[in-house]
Amino acid sequence: MEKDQRIRKRIFPISIFILSLVFFAVITTIQMKIIGKYIHADEISAVAVTGVFGFWFLGSVIFTFFTGWQVRKKYTEPLEEIADAARKVAEGDFSVYLRPRHTKDKADCLDVLVQDFNKMVEELGSTETLKTDFFSNVSHEFKTPLSVISSNAQILQREKLEGEQKECVDNILYSCKKMTSLVQNMLKLNKLEKQTIIPEVEVYDVCAQICECAVQFEESWEKRNLEFDADLEEHAYILADPGLMELVWNNLLSNAIKYNREGGSITISETSDEQYVRVSVADTGLGMNKNVMKHIFDKFYQGDESHATFGNGLGLAMVKRILELSDASITVESTPDKGSVFTVVLEKAQKTNLERGGENEC
Repeated sequence: MEKDQRIRKRIFPISIFILSLVFFAVITTIQMKIIGKYIHADEISAVAVTGVFGFWFLGSVIFTFFTGWQVRKKYTEPLEEIADAARKVAEGDFSVYLRPRHTKDKADCLDVLVQDFNKMVEELGSTETLKTDFFSNVSHEFKTPLSVISSNAQILQREKLEGEQKECVDNILYSCKKMTSLVQNMLKLNKLEKQTIIPEVEVYDVCAQICECAVQFEESWEKRNLEFDADLEEHAYILADPGLMELVWNNLLSNAIKYNREGGSITISETSDEQYVRVSVADTGLGMNKNVMKHIFDKFYQGDESHATFGNGLGLAMVKRILELSDASITVESTPDKGSVFTVVLEKAQKTNLERGGENEC
């Protein structure tokens, strides 16, 4: 393989080996001087033999620790730093920058690796920015024509159309609705990623909010003959943006209905301790394998490759981003053909002067 011209020195230069050679030469010379005092083997005392072996043992220990320190400093630590940076990039953080250990005239292969890594991250960050801007611009451009198409289709729907004409108008409205949902989610996610949406936090009862969200889906779960169960405390107060958190619960409930089986069940449970509030949304639907679970929070990813269900793959990406802005987290447990459980963990807030009475009924 052709040598990279940017590499100016080795990780373990020849000077290290020369130093080691000198070290052992000195040890050997000292040993020979010790042994030279005892020409005849039968005259060598046990103390002298022990001393020689002890000297060699001490030299071996020093050399071992010296070599280990060199390997750690010049090889292991830099690679651990690169590995940690690569993990951050894989998680979507393109602000990572690694500082080279040497100047260009003394660069080794690890320095070159760091340079190429930084360049790669910079290019990935630029690509991500271009992609985000593209989605934002396209979404804005789609809003007006979609609105015009939908308005005209609704006017046509008022007419007494029959047969194929009525079916065509219904299909136009359905497609407009799907496209409009995609555009809206793209714009919301874009604003969340650019942090142009600043959370307006307040202390409020999350149990009441979950109940209000669940009631909105009553018609949907009844249409699919789903059993709905809620196990919530009377009150649980958190410090968050109610508007953003409503999007979280709506997306989780929508997915639980969408990917559930006919006649299945949905369970919302909530528990809290002195520090955290935990909310779980469980379903008895299709479930997911490990590969799907790795990507469900990625933009535009859909575990249902047939795209038989109504969706655009942005809901969970938006959920994760909202929770990150709210200093909260989400985890998922799933078994294929048995269902999934999404658990949101939020910091609990102390009840303030805001008093909320009444019990929550779902």
